Amino acid sequence: MKTHRGRGFDRIGRGLRRALGGPNRWRAVLLLAYVMALNSADSGVIGAVANELRHVLHIGNTQIGLLSSIPAIIGALATVPVGQLVDRMPRMPLLIGSVLLWSLATAADGLAQSYLWLLLSRVALGAVTATAGPMVASLAGDLFPRAERGRIYARVLSGELLGSGLGLVAGSDIAAVSWRAAFWLIAAVGFGLAVALWKWLPEPPRTQADGQCAQDETASWPLWRATKYVLSVRTNVLLIIASAIGYFFFAGLHTFAFELVRDRYQVGRAELTALVPVIGAAALLGVNLGGRWADRLGHTGHPTARVTVPGVAYAASVALFLPGLLTRQTWLALPLFAGAAGALAAANPPLDAARLDIMPPRLWGRAESVRTVLRMGAQAVAPIVFGWLSDALGSGPSGAQRAQSGVDRAFLIGLAPLMINGLLLRARRTYPADAAAARAAVARTAVSQG
Repeated sequence: MKTHRGRGFDRIGRGLRRALGGPNRWRAVLLLAYVMALNSADSGVIGAVANELRHVLHIGNTQIGLLSSIPAIIGALATVPVGQLVDRMPRMPLLIGSVLLWSLATAADGLAQSYLWLLLSRVALGAVTATAGPMVASLAGDLFPRAERGRIYARVLSGELLGSGLGLVAGSDIAAVSWRAAFWLIAAVGFGLAVALWKWLPEPPRTQADGQCAQDETASWPLWRATKYVLSVRTNVLLIIASAIGYFFFAGLHTFAFELVRDRYQVGRAELTALVPVIGAAALLGVNLGGRWADRLGHTGHPTARVTVPGVAYAASVALFLPGLLTRQTWLALPLFAGAAGALAAANPPLDAARLDIMPPRLWGRAESVRTVLRMGAQAVAPIVFGWLSDALGSGPSGAQRAQSGVDRAFLIGLAPLMINGLLLRARRTYPADAAAARAAVARTAVSQG
């Protein structure tokens, strides 16, 4: 007979499984979130150990930025053929193999004896980055029905935020003893993910939005034709631009957030570590509210909610980040930054769900790979741009002091592209027709094969 405490743990477990998508789907949601967590943890580690790397390897912020940019560049180049494979081959062996490669490369980071060694060892890290976007999009579309994708995507993308927090907190705490051990910890997490994927996430059948099996003829399209189609959908182009801009700012934030807070507000390592859960909780709240609100509004007669909610969220993030960057009062900046992080995170789940809505199912992998090329291009450029701006705009007698003092000015300039995401509101005119066209294409395929 179970004790009262045992029954309590059972109730907590059942509640957690319901929150993750129900008794039959919670494991898939958790593992996809784990993939996204691994994808973002690395950038968090680089940001956390940046100060140690700067002093040990005698480098500046531009070189620090390159350490985040190199995996993104490699991933951007690799993601196009990966998207083609995702639409045509079993997906789980490809995903597991890329995670293992990523883990080995991260372990090699911790063995680096020079900046060049560290830079070259990070080339292989693009493997999981290239695989994560197309793979998660394709699997999520097959595993979860259209009406719930905003809410479910919010759970999956929560992993991205948790991974960033893990990288920052674990990297910061461990870097006080050894920056090498910070990389080894993340590598161990990656090996654990590969085992979990192999044991608990079998290859799902290819399905269309209503759950019926479909063999869409778009699967046989050559890459050039699929890319042309993806870029011919006006709503998709606007969504890609907005996503790339959002991730551009987020990549800069991943790499230099610790530098910004430490220099501008004179916060020590212990205080920095304590701030991460606060900002992370706000971002987690935002990502889950964004997906839930978009789905709920869609159910209550607002068919464009999946593009309207992100547009409003981006505007809110700029409105909160700006006064936070202008003040030097920690007590005022913290709630502003927390709210801005929540608003920035809230945009992603409805955006990701909307992209699945406007594409035939057997184009999901390649459509996501096209988006990932541009998104990761923005992510690759962002750390270099933020690092160069902080080096160029800073002031002080030494290079390190100039780099640190220029970070806040770099972030002020970085807010400008986020304002452009008001263009998303224009997608309200095209999204319903593009979503209907994708559903009609699937219906025509099903009829022709029936």
